[in-house]
Amino acid sequence: MTERLKEIKRRIDEGETGPAVDELNRLLDGNAEKPDDIYYLLGNAFRKQGDWQGALNNYQEAIDINPDSPAAEARNMVIDILNFYNKDMFNQ
Repeated sequence: MTERLKEIKRRIDEGETGPAVDELNRLLDGNAEKPDDIYYLLGNAFRKQGDWQGALNNYQEAIDINPDSPAAEARNMVIDILNFYNKDMFNQ
């Protein structure tokens, strides 16, 4: 992961997701070298915002580019979380 992506990851970790998403999208528009890493970070940003569908979509993009991406584990984690929450919703 490049230094720029590491800095964006730090911003996401610190909750600065809006600016991080904007910067990641600019990188994608510029035909970035590591698009799977960018999609993975976008997934992390959307997950942190509570946008589960956005997170899953971006994780899947990363997996489509690189099946060995850490996005595969992150995607499975999000699906597990959603399955847990949805079970409670159906039991009301």
